Amino acid sequence: MPTHITPSTAAKRPWPYPRWIAHRGAGLLAPENTLAAFRRGAQHGYRMFECDVKLSADGVAFLLHDDTLERTTDGQGVAGNHTWAALSQLDAGAWHSPACAGETLPTLAAVARWCMANAYGLNIEIKPTPGSDWRTGRAVAQAAATLWANHAQPPLLSSFQPEALAGAQETAPALPRGLLLETLWTGWLDAALALGCQAVVCEQGLWTEALMHQVRGAGLHSLAYTVNDATAVQRLLALGLDSIITDRVDRFAPDA
Repeated sequence: MPTHITPSTAAKRPWPYPRWIAHRGAGLLAPENTLAAFRRGAQHGYRMFECDVKLSADGVAFLLHDDTLERTTDGQGVAGNHTWAALSQLDAGAWHSPACAGETLPTLAAVARWCMANAYGLNIEIKPTPGSDWRTGRAVAQAAATLWANHAQPPLLSSFQPEALAGAQETAPALPRGLLLETLWTGWLDAALALGCQAVVCEQGLWTEALMHQVRGAGLHSLAYTVNDATAVQRLLALGLDSIITDRVDRFAPDA
């Protein structure tokens, strides 16, 4: 049964996205970053999803986490070196389980249609092929701006790469952005503010009361990844995190 955890009421702030976000769709229960994973997360009541987006060699925005194809498809080599026509033929499900064999890599456009048809939110992590940070940020942001034009809830764009966020900022400044942080590197807060970010998305262990105070004082929202342990969830909710990204959609019941 899913765990129902009551968040702290001490630090509720306006935030247009749900408290719970399904990581890579529901990337443990189905092949990550596929529509099958998104559907599985939705079956567990999740209404917002995180995914990784990069560019094919011919500029199509599609979902994949790794730089290379071997782990989650039957392809080989650097994903960004292949055309979309080639990538679209790959099996992105058999690695997960025989029942998922034949699942394909989705385009960002396909995911956008599914999300908007069902009123779901999306966190797009811009995941550039090495050396293409700025170009990927621009292209993904442009695609998102076009796909979600005039939609009530635009996607949240995030990236570990400041240059990718700079490209997104230049191309689609109205789309909300979040800086992803695995460590609190020198100048991270100044970078987030200069990039016009609305949020910081930190590795869960980084969050402390002091960091929350710093982030709130800068007018930014707070997200944590990838949180799969109930004790960690309780700690983060007590701190007042705006959103929590989890693989365990089968364990935590999402808040409305």
